Amino acid sequence: MSVRPGVIAGWAPPLLAFGLGVWGNATPSAWTDEVVTIDVARRSWPQMMHLLGRVDAVHGLHYVLMHLVGQLNGGGLDEFTARVPSAVAVAVAAGGLTWLGRMLGGPRLGVGAGMVLAVLPTASRYAQEARSFAFVMAVAVPATGTLVRILAGGARKPWLGGYAGLLALLGWFNLMGLLLVAAHAVTVALRRPGRRVVVRLFLAQAAGVAAVVPLLILGSAQSSAVGEAARVTAGTPFNYFTWLLTPGQDTLPTALKLLLTLTALAALALLVARRRAAPPLALAVGVPWLTVPPLLLMAVSLGHPLLAYRYLLFCLPALALLLAAAAATVPPRLRLLPALLVAVPLAASHVAIRQEDSRPWDTRDVIRTLRRHDAPGDAVIFSGARCGLIATAFKEAFLHRPDLGRGRAAAGLGALDDLPAGPAVLERRLTHAHRVWHITCTHLSGDARRAAARTAAAHEEALSHAGFSPAYHHRARGVDLTLEQRPTALRG
Repeated sequence: MSVRPGVIAGWAPPLLAFGLGVWGNATPSAWTDEVVTIDVARRSWPQMMHLLGRVDAVHGLHYVLMHLVGQLNGGGLDEFTARVPSAVAVAVAAGGLTWLGRMLGGPRLGVGAGMVLAVLPTASRYAQEARSFAFVMAVAVPATGTLVRILAGGARKPWLGGYAGLLALLGWFNLMGLLLVAAHAVTVALRRPGRRVVVRLFLAQAAGVAAVVPLLILGSAQSSAVGEAARVTAGTPFNYFTWLLTPGQDTLPTALKLLLTLTALAALALLVARRRAAPPLALAVGVPWLTVPPLLLMAVSLGHPLLAYRYLLFCLPALALLLAAAAATVPPRLRLLPALLVAVPLAASHVAIRQEDSRPWDTRDVIRTLRRHDAPGDAVIFSGARCGLIATAFKEAFLHRPDLGRGRAAAGLGALDDLPAGPAVLERRLTHAHRVWHITCTHLSGDARRAAARTAAAHEEALSHAGFSPAYHHRARGVDLTLEQRPTALRG
């Protein structure tokens, strides 16, 4: 039986997205949020439920999924294994966008949109992130596709039920994903499908959102766990658009990032100018999807700061869809030009996000430095929120390096952070230590950074009081390491 070329082309975007997602997956160093994922996923089921009842319930579904992945992997969860599910999620999003684009404008638009999403560096960056954001994007695409199917005359119970279920799943993966509902409402208003369809869609949306209310209530009570948000300024919309094209790693030269951004803006401007040549439904779906969620989040953040660009990853398929639609309006003799303009920035960004130090923490450098300067009896002290979880997530590297600053482990407390040892306990432990690595995590949000500075100062005072003095210092990305050592005569 022969396979149609269209079927083969339809599989190209998800396969490419997955391939790019696993390419170099194990090289970038795990950072704060990923370390938390690995630590929580390794906990027992009762410990995890205890945690989610107290903090971070908004990521609960992802933690449960990662726990199951770890169990399937024999109870182990390293960086590569923890990131592979996100690569699968991005592949699902690329395949779903291919299906959605085909409904909106035919096979060429579908494959084009899926391929654009697959090659965008931000998609690959979050395909290599052990967090929930790729999953939100993977659900947002079929949810939007289901909406389009309903608008096209499929307002039957299975489609409406599927739509409600996908919206509920979207919210359970991340509450910010429900901003997509507002974008869908604008699409419905633009298409005017008729009162009966509007009422049924509204009921489906209400059911989907209602299913997330328990998480919303629990999450609001745990709002203290929310990290630092970006400040909304006049340049925020441009920064959002730039971030969609290539994530904010500082290893990509500004000139290349600007070239990529301006080329994409020019393509969208061309799409606006030649909008009559583009599929109207593609614009009615893509434009609200790209613009409404960020505008709502920016508006809310003016009074209650919540803006973090990663929360808007689910809008990336909308940009891919519109860029693919724009490419179809480019005169044939000029179609090669945009590809040539963006080839170097895209390639450079893909290489940049796969560097070891391309994440906020370079835990690999920390572990490598400890091993290089290791001595029998070395101990560690961590300063900074989540910092001690480095030892928990990478137990093998700290197996013979006791954490003198830990009082009780986070897993037993139903918390994300270990309980620090009291001053008297720390002082007693220091009397039996010869060399101590003081590890301070510096990439933290404002409040956590100030708390870490106070903790680090207290630890330095305790070390000094116990007769330790700095013997070696190393600065890794997001982490400072200082080897504190006592003179031989003072060793107990």
